[in-house]
Amino acid sequence: MSCENISVALTGASGIIYGIKLLDAINKLNINIKGIIYSKGSIEVAKAEEGISEEDFIKILRKFGEIYDEDNFNSPLASSSNISKCMIICPASMKTVGLIANGIPMNLVSRAALAHLRLKRPLIIAFRETPLGTAELTNLLKISRYGGIIMPLSPGFYSNKSSINDMINFMIGKILDVLNIQNNFYRRWDPKSSSLEDS
Repeated sequence: MSCENISVALTGASGIIYGIKLLDAINKLNINIKGIIYSKGSIEVAKAEEGISEEDFIKILRKFGEIYDEDNFNSPLASSSNISKCMIICPASMKTVGLIANGIPMNLVSRAALAHLRLKRPLIIAFRETPLGTAELTNLLKISRYGGIIMPLSPGFYSNKSSINDMINFMIGKILDVLNIQNNFYRRWDPKSSSLEDS
């Protein structure tokens, strides 16, 4: 799996800090961010959860690369001839999941995601929602069957996390692990010694 360039989409699910921290992590690892897509919902969640104004949210995203709002179909990411090698939607809302699962390119997020699936390129759906009903589970299963990678944003407890930031870093590390990107964002379980070892 080669992910020398990655696109990231942030949508209106709870956990917008995951998306922001993911962008920062990818940037620190010197991996090219081909484009960043943000939805209207992500702006609202950033305000509600993190107290970040729309203007400041846009400034934060712009630090990491070219940004595109969800209605910008002129973005290079709208074309399968110019998409990234890998795409991560973090956090992914159930609306976004539904659009992708049912092949509806209603906005730039779902259009770019469907292009990745068509070309068999890695697509990670990092969602945060609970409980999950039959409709949500069915849509996630559909995306999995299409080749997408489903990652619930549900940190484990074996790495002795002591803060919210530790829990966020755990999931960031797990997402990067899926893409075979070496990182040390969390401590890994060592089954041989039944203790933790640094990655």
